[in-house]
Amino acid sequence: MVATSHSAFPAAADAEIGRNRLWVRIWLYAVTATLFALVLVGGATRLTESGLSITEWKPIHGVVPPLSAEEWAEEFDKYRQIPQYQEINRGMSLEEFKTIYWWEWAHRFLARGVGFVFALPLAFFWLTGRLESHLKPRLLGILALGALQGGIGWWMVASGLVERTDVSQYRLAIHLTIACIIFMATFAVARGLAPHSAGPAGEGTRRFAGWLVVAVLVQIYLGGLVAGLNAGLTYNTWPLMDGALVPGGLFVQQPFWINLFENPKTVQFVHRLGAYAVLALALAHALAVWRAEPASTHARRAALLFLLVVVQAAIGIATLLMVVPLGWALLHQGAALAVLAFATAHWRAARGPYPLPGRAAQGF
Repeated sequence: MVATSHSAFPAAADAEIGRNRLWVRIWLYAVTATLFALVLVGGATRLTESGLSITEWKPIHGVVPPLSAEEWAEEFDKYRQIPQYQEINRGMSLEEFKTIYWWEWAHRFLARGVGFVFALPLAFFWLTGRLESHLKPRLLGILALGALQGGIGWWMVASGLVERTDVSQYRLAIHLTIACIIFMATFAVARGLAPHSAGPAGEGTRRFAGWLVVAVLVQIYLGGLVAGLNAGLTYNTWPLMDGALVPGGLFVQQPFWINLFENPKTVQFVHRLGAYAVLALALAHALAVWRAEPASTHARRAALLFLLVVVQAAIGIATLLMVVPLGWALLHQGAALAVLAFATAHWRAARGPYPLPGRAAQGF
């Protein structure tokens, strides 16, 4: 009886931990789904030049859109004071303004929503003792990044309200990258709580998988610069760019390094090079894992990651050749998030799941 009691206790504790992990994982996947939608709406907001339609930062009051003709007229009048209206959209009708206003309002509404989707369940799981201690600093870090991201969003919008007709590409790329870091970190924690079908991979596989995540994130940052400069609307040929594999005029601005951030031709070319680099790294990783751990779960995941990168590259090329139609541009952005999510999941699976509390002390 005593032996049964002692053996049953860890099993019951493990079952409770498993149930808690399941609910926490479901919550975190819901957060990532909301983040995915938020990034896509943000992309649409940029592509439709809607991001400057709301000229004030009202974290609380701003959740309520204009509800009367007078309020719409007031919002439109504020927009007519900024350079984007005066230099680009002069003569825009109120109905046209409402279209761009709703894109930006939806983006801000989702941003507020993801804060609630994250913070309220976090408080519940924490206060009811359903969070393991090692998760708390990770989740607090993600929450802090989310708060910082809200400030960066307004910092980005503010760059286009006084002298520019659009937002700074520097700030846009930072805003997009931090959103992807939050998405990636949330996905990594959720994946670490999931049951794994295989044990940890070898050290080389784990390290390479981690660098692949970094490479995908850098490529997304470069894509943010492309979007910020509207660089995808020029040089819409492939594989040649401006009639050559390596076009001229890449470093015409001084100092030379500024071309990497402010010359649309250079920024697009570097983004192309980044795509080739990610593709080559994904292929090298898949081959390396297959040689080290043939036919393993990790090898199959590495091969699938390579295929996802190939699909994303094809979508990028098609988007460029069609001169960036809205639907294809959003598909390209969504596919980038899918690649980032899968690369993160692959890296986390290569490391193995989070250990059960107290298991090391019990010799497991």
